[in-house]
Amino acid sequence: MSAVTIDAVSLGFALATGVVTSGVGGLVGGMLVGGADLGKELAAYMGGFYGNLAGSVGVVVGLALVFLVR
Repeated sequence: MSAVTIDAVSLGFALATGVVTSGVGGLVGGMLVGGADLGKELAAYMGGFYGNLAGSVGVVVGLALVFLVR
């Protein structure tokens, strides 16, 4: 079993991918959950903001754990 090395490029790519996908997930989730009450545009804005806010923290913590455990 060999050790996996994580360089700065792959770390940056993983961070960018996680932030983008959490934003897209927040947009879609906001439109599905609050689209009827708030309007689809406002719900998408709010979902994109809060999804990205929570998702970014999760991605950073997950990458930190992967970096420390490796």
